[in-house]
Amino acid sequence: MGREDSHYRPDGGSAHGTGRSGSGSAKGRVPVPEAHLPRAPEAPTPAPETVPERPPPLPWRPPVGPASPAPNAGHFPVAGGEQPVSGPPRGSATVPVSPAPVSPSFGPGPTAPTPGGVPPVGPPISALPAPADAAPAPAAPRRRRRLPVVLAAVLLLVLAGVGVVITRPGPVAGWLGDDAGSGPNAVGVTPEPAPSDVLGGPDSNAPLPTPDGVRAVLDPLVGVAALGDRVNVSVADVITGQTLFAKGADDGTVPASVTKLATAVTVLAARGPGYRIPTRAVAGAKAGEVVIVGGGDPTLAINKKGYYPGAARLDDLAAQVRTALGGTAPTSVTVDGSVYSGPVYGPGWDDDIPTGGSGGAVTALMTDGARTDPGVEHGSAPRFAEPDLAAGKAFARLLGVPTDSVKRGAAPPQAAAGASPVPGTELGVVQSPPMIRLVDVMISESDNLVAEALARQVALARGQPASFDGGAAAMDAEVAELGLPADEISVSDGSGLSRLNRISPSLLTDLIRLAASPDHPELAGVFGGLPVGGWSGTLNERYRTAAGTAAGAGSVRAKTGTLTGVHSVAGLVTTADGRLLTFAVLTDKVPGDRDTAQPALDRIAAALAGCGCG
Repeated sequence: MGREDSHYRPDGGSAHGTGRSGSGSAKGRVPVPEAHLPRAPEAPTPAPETVPERPPPLPWRPPVGPASPAPNAGHFPVAGGEQPVSGPPRGSATVPVSPAPVSPSFGPGPTAPTPGGVPPVGPPISALPAPADAAPAPAAPRRRRRLPVVLAAVLLLVLAGVGVVITRPGPVAGWLGDDAGSGPNAVGVTPEPAPSDVLGGPDSNAPLPTPDGVRAVLDPLVGVAALGDRVNVSVADVITGQTLFAKGADDGTVPASVTKLATAVTVLAARGPGYRIPTRAVAGAKAGEVVIVGGGDPTLAINKKGYYPGAARLDDLAAQVRTALGGTAPTSVTVDGSVYSGPVYGPGWDDDIPTGGSGGAVTALMTDGARTDPGVEHGSAPRFAEPDLAAGKAFARLLGVPTDSVKRGAAPPQAAAGASPVPGTELGVVQSPPMIRLVDVMISESDNLVAEALARQVALARGQPASFDGGAAAMDAEVAELGLPADEISVSDGSGLSRLNRISPSLLTDLIRLAASPDHPELAGVFGGLPVGGWSGTLNERYRTAAGTAAGAGSVRAKTGTLTGVHSVAGLVTTADGRLLTFAVLTDKVPGDRDTAQPALDRIAAALAGCGCG
């Protein structure tokens, strides 16, 4: 199966399912100022055509308020202790770090001193100027308080490819779990020398590719036999929004794990980057009964040896329970996962997904993404068939309670009076890493169970049932509320394992542009986990040796997707002239296997990276 967590079976399988999910309650294009740039309709011909520009471009407005502090140079959290979540290059090029780097965790930790100066690696998208003739856009009402523009610094470093360096000014520190009272500039600590560039950043003055130039480069590549007869493509300029290439761009296509981009955008919009998922323990209705209430945190660990660094831990929760109970010994453990409803396996999943290691039962309480061994490497792994009960038994062992007493049930409402502790009284709570971290893990590792948990968070935030159907409907509605065409997305899950999912390439490029907009800094966390071509994540082994792909190494940052007969990629690419483009390529009728399909897919993005296309 390789590093991609989407479901791939080399022995064959149906290219795609039939029918569509019933999730899409919000339909039609919902115009929001500065959010959605309308596309010109495609001509009904299989050949790509010259597509007019999308008016108007996103205007640039100068930041308001004091200048952002200089960025910290430190380690971005790693998953598994070895490979970065947001991958730096594996070659000789490195970023200098402090002798006391940030601990590889999602929570607070020591930070490296602020460098004396960081060389420019290109402006953030939110700071790129609009064309001179662009008129100022009217202020649009916002559903949430606009976060300070200092987050643009985060986007700057992500888009520059320096995944191990991150700035944490203002509210970003809170999102990432840092202690606002501790600063990186300790007295007596000598600042590091400025780190050298690892990857070049976007050039705001770089020439814009022309549709004719892009078509001349891509036409021969999108029609190759290795990709099958259904290859849908969208390429757009990030700054202006101009569509540069469109072939079936508005057609719903099976996206596989590229679905996670939609999951990431919608959960960051619905919950915010700083939201944490609680796991609670309350007093049960019977004396000595402890009810553990799952809130949907898939990263919860049993102890410090958990799979996800910095995760909330059951041993911490057990310690809180013992303190709250005083001298009363617990006698039984009840598992309450009622915040989730519906089936534990998704519609449109292949029959072997529940036991194949890339997916599993979706329950509101689980530890280590339901892995039976938290010490396994990234990728497929054996999973518990009943993750909630497995977690409940682990909790029982920590409390010294017999595991045969563990059962499913519901937490009682808090009583007005009664024996101490009063039934329903909270005995302890632990919190997941902030949402921005969970999104980073989901995208960088293509973690399917994290994705399903985040889709349910979208549902809970919007008052929908936390189920496959509820999550899908909530994602569709959130896309519409963001001003994007909800009729171009119809999903049945949040991970992309479902063959019933349909997303258009142009919606994906719209989502990426929206996440880069200065009007939505809360969405910039989408970029932190994007794998880098030839360096990290699911692109670690790609853009290295296959003919015609070398230009994509370090220039392509994208989410990949793989099912049997389905191959997809969507993200960002910097051209040879330094222009930043967004692209999406979805294929769902691939006749061969990944050995031929993925290099053919990679040549498309590499061709964009290697050309000026003027």
